[in-house]
Amino acid sequence: MNQDMTQAMNQGFDVAVIGAGAAGMMCAAVAGQRGKRVVLIDHAEKLAEKIRISGGGRCNFTNLDTGPQNFLSQNPHFSKSALSRYTPQDFISLLKRHGVAFHEKHKGQLFCDRSAEDIINVLKAECELGNVSWRMPVSVESIGKEGEAFRIETSAGQIKAQHVVIATGGLSIPKIGATDFAFRLAKQFGIKVIEPRPALVPLTFDEASWQRFVPMAGISLEVDIESGEKKSAGRFREDLLFTHRGLSGPAVLQISSYWKGGAVLSVNLLPTIDVAEELLSAKNQVKKNLANFLSQWLPTRLVEGWLMANDFQPDARMADMPDKQLRRLGESINRWSLTPNGSEGFRKAEVTIGGVDTRALSQQSMMVNAVPGLYFIGEAVDVTGWLGGYNFQWAWASGSAAGLAV
Repeated sequence: MNQDMTQAMNQGFDVAVIGAGAAGMMCAAVAGQRGKRVVLIDHAEKLAEKIRISGGGRCNFTNLDTGPQNFLSQNPHFSKSALSRYTPQDFISLLKRHGVAFHEKHKGQLFCDRSAEDIINVLKAECELGNVSWRMPVSVESIGKEGEAFRIETSAGQIKAQHVVIATGGLSIPKIGATDFAFRLAKQFGIKVIEPRPALVPLTFDEASWQRFVPMAGISLEVDIESGEKKSAGRFREDLLFTHRGLSGPAVLQISSYWKGGAVLSVNLLPTIDVAEELLSAKNQVKKNLANFLSQWLPTRLVEGWLMANDFQPDARMADMPDKQLRRLGESINRWSLTPNGSEGFRKAEVTIGGVDTRALSQQSMMVNAVPGLYFIGEAVDVTGWLGGYNFQWAWASGSAAGLAV
């Protein structure tokens, strides 16, 4: 990678992109290939670490089913324009041009066959095609408007640019370099920031109340999960994972984007079966105890732990139990209500929900309406995708939109 670190100070560029992650590299590549003089600035020692660790190291780089309905935002229509102009098929075509092998894993999710490094290499190569200049590792100390241009003070000297694109992401995973740079800059220019929260993150529970579920740690099963927020309800059928501290797995990561402190979650551990009905129907026909009967559908360790946690004896004979008790047991499995006390926070969150208020931006170009030449893209803005490749598709789409506009 040519970092151009020896070039003179006070350089002039058409476009300065700050943040060399998914959105930033896409934007720089698109703008550079349009003939713009582009500089890409990043403070990290290692390029695109968030891409590198994503998808278990294979990068779930898009989802075939991507649409605006897969994103959360206080301005839900904002994402439509960029998503419609740069689609999953567009990114797939890019990967095919570079010979990257990939596969569909689950529900439209596409992963690299080999490594997430393939995605990084494609983006680097596209930037090279656009003659993008690199400043890395270089930190940005301040950005100010100077007439119609911008003055960027960095640890490697001053840079001037006609357009500045902020692609520094959100607050998730600070150990790999996440900062609040985008939000501080937005406030500097008088742009509203929707309060950032951790999203796609495991949820935690009060230690004392969770103690009875600790023996189930490590168990995974497909469930229906719903948030208790009526105005922004979410519902998913995904795998749930019991942990020592609470719940995780795709089901919980998905619903965490909808969950707010104090809200109740509803979990159906057997979404295709009316458990109360099955228990009552079999009561006098099947000579089994509770644990044996329920183990035909659920892992034995979960059944035994669940019965004990809900004050049932695993070896209790169904025939000896009152209908009311069997109905209560069925309800507890089909409609488990629980209230998290928090989440694992930004250190474990895959993305940040909230961010730069999109009502301040042009949905065509991602430019700040009140500050010509300033753009925000990717995770920095208040557009957050579901789990499953949607956030990367937003990075490609918003990066392309800005790259075509600068």
